[in-house]
Amino acid sequence: MIKKITVIGGGLAGCEAAWTVANLGVDVDLYEMRPQKNTPAHKTSYLGELVCSNSLKSKDPETPAGLLKSEMQDLGSLILEAATYAHIPAGQALGVDRHLFSSYITEKIENHPRIQVIREEITSLPKESVCIIATGPLTSDALTQEIQQYTGYNRLYFFDAISPIVNAESIDMEKCFRASRYDKGGDDYLNCPLTEEEYHHFVSELLKAEKVEIKAFEQNYYFESCLPIEVLAERGPMTLAFGPMKPVGLMDPKTGKRPFAVVQLRMENQYGTLYNLVGFQTKLKYPEQKRIFSLIPALHNAHFERLGSIHRNTYINSPDLLTRKLQLKKNPFFFFAGQITGVEGYVESASMGIVAGLYAHAFVADKKRGEPPHTTALGALLQYITTPNPHFQPMNINFGLLPPGEHRDKKIRKQKIIEKARSDFKEWFNIVIPAKAGI
Repeated sequence: MIKKITVIGGGLAGCEAAWTVANLGVDVDLYEMRPQKNTPAHKTSYLGELVCSNSLKSKDPETPAGLLKSEMQDLGSLILEAATYAHIPAGQALGVDRHLFSSYITEKIENHPRIQVIREEITSLPKESVCIIATGPLTSDALTQEIQQYTGYNRLYFFDAISPIVNAESIDMEKCFRASRYDKGGDDYLNCPLTEEEYHHFVSELLKAEKVEIKAFEQNYYFESCLPIEVLAERGPMTLAFGPMKPVGLMDPKTGKRPFAVVQLRMENQYGTLYNLVGFQTKLKYPEQKRIFSLIPALHNAHFERLGSIHRNTYINSPDLLTRKLQLKKNPFFFFAGQITGVEGYVESASMGIVAGLYAHAFVADKKRGEPPHTTALGALLQYITTPNPHFQPMNINFGLLPPGEHRDKKIRKQKIIEKARSDFKEWFNIVIPAKAGI
């Protein structure tokens, strides 16, 4: 029997994975290359350092992030324990003092009797031990090459080109139509037409909008085939109409004519509750995205489950590579956790650390551990990142990932989704978590 698990990466996911495994009774070697080798984004040598926002999303238990947090809390999340300790006032958000938060995590991990923290860079994956890879969006070049050898060079991505996602219920169906270009592929797309006046107003506002400042380590992330829409718009007033908003091959059945411009929406999940704005990756600030994309007539009341972005990242094509237990299909000794799996956000990354820890422990202990139901927040995230998807992009937790309810009233339907998630999680938790476990 293997008596030790290696965890690579001392971020949120790596710390959660190490904490979970250790509390279940298995020793852990946790490797973190800082401060021996730093990254362009980190400022300290603390484990669990937050490099962007200091918010862990909403505290409201009726929100998707709140539901996920409640499941993580039951599983003994170290990250949420640290957040409670380092909490600062932030309205409905779970805001933390960065220094207190990361120092708390570091102290807890370094003082755990079953965890050994090793401050050195890993350049090759261990060949004869179970390993959880949780190196995050800034994986070192040497380890990146090693991961490529195991996953395939065309299945590892180095930047996020993310288009916004809207809730299907918030789309004005009277102002769009279903069709594929040239009637090829059935009616798979929702098409949002714009008149010439609406199009030029949209472009005008897009050009004036505030953009997110580019970080030094993101300078070279633009690819000609995946440019932000605002960069395309800067090339000329008609560039978008010949690019992602081209109306070619589409006829509006309401007018019998080809629209001046079209925004295509592609179904994002199997339930048809989420739609992706095709080709709308952007560096606009979030409030500006909501304002400008709402100028599209069919989206005037749109609820955005995820907003667009382009930023430096490293993530694998998890649907092709991983099992539902975050285990590499080609090598069962390797597990992946955190943002490298294709989840977005602090809480989501940490949650996948817990899941990887649970299943890595089950693997070395030769125990069976069922998967969280897809009706739970954890199960929905797992299902998203491990279900075949030709357009796979990183995703954060949202109710659109969970099976939709059937009640006509939106509020009642949402409440039933939450109640079902809590009930199914409790049933799963009571079966898979050992009663004497430290979590």
